[in-house]
Amino acid sequence: MAKPNVKQQLVTAGLNLLHSKGFNATSVQDITDAAGVPKGSFYNHFASKETLGLEVLERYAEAAATYCDVLDDTSLAPKARMRQYFDLLIGANTATDYNCGCMLGNFSSELSSQIPGMRDVLRRCFDTWAACLAVVIAEAQRDGSVRAPQPALELAHFIIDAWQGAVLHAKASQSRAPLDRYADMVLNQILL
Repeated sequence: MAKPNVKQQLVTAGLNLLHSKGFNATSVQDITDAAGVPKGSFYNHFASKETLGLEVLERYAEAAATYCDVLDDTSLAPKARMRQYFDLLIGANTATDYNCGCMLGNFSSELSSQIPGMRDVLRRCFDTWAACLAVVIAEAQRDGSVRAPQPALELAHFIIDAWQGAVLHAKASQSRAPLDRYADMVLNQILL
């Protein structure tokens, strides 16, 4: 029986490499080398790199969902919570010097046409993210701080779509300007 921590080492190494280098540019050997385990150990825990990729994506989505906690802080007005939320997202991207971006966006562009199971998980992750954001948008619509007439869930999906574009632009320009522009536009124009 394999050591219980080997799987976690593989997941952690996989998360870091798949997020920074991409799925297709990362080999199983790269992952096992980074994890400090023999290559054979990989197949004791995962049937394929795709299987690891799915688990890594789930772990990434779980970690990213913790950013939504700020949206639940009802001691703040809804738009103030959204500002804090965007600041967290921007901080996460600047912390990696714009090199990693959002794994959901990265995997969507790289893998959604290659791996149907990945596409299903990505769709679920985006839907869960939008539902989380829609709750606070709807609250802001009810209190009048957001007058946009579109359904909150539609606005949330649009805001996520726009975020993905801003992250790609930040990666390409190695600058936070697209992220700041995004937050200002969303809060001061779209969610007016």
